[in-house]
Amino acid sequence: GDIVLLTKPVTLTEGDRVTLTTDVPVATDGTSKPEKLLYAVSLPPVHGQIEHINYPGVPISSYSQLDVVAQKVSDVHDNCHGAGKESLR
Repeated sequence: GDIVLLTKPVTLTEGDRVTLTTDVPVATDGTSKPEKLLYAVSLPPVHGQIEHINYPGVPISSYSQLDVVAQKVSDVHDNCHGAGKESLR
């Protein structure tokens, strides 16, 4: 079926950590199993990384909708001075 992805921008400043919730990325593929949906990080943050909360400091390149629902994924700014704000989209 068709895949629909809705996202809201997340803006981080120096040293911020934002846990992704279903308010940020939410997708549906028309099936009754949203927990099977996987997100791929095709363009990682320039000043930070996407992390699973069970493995802080380790960047991930994919995560599931179930991870988002369980609030297990964070966008972490690298605390780089002068980097300014960065948005995850």
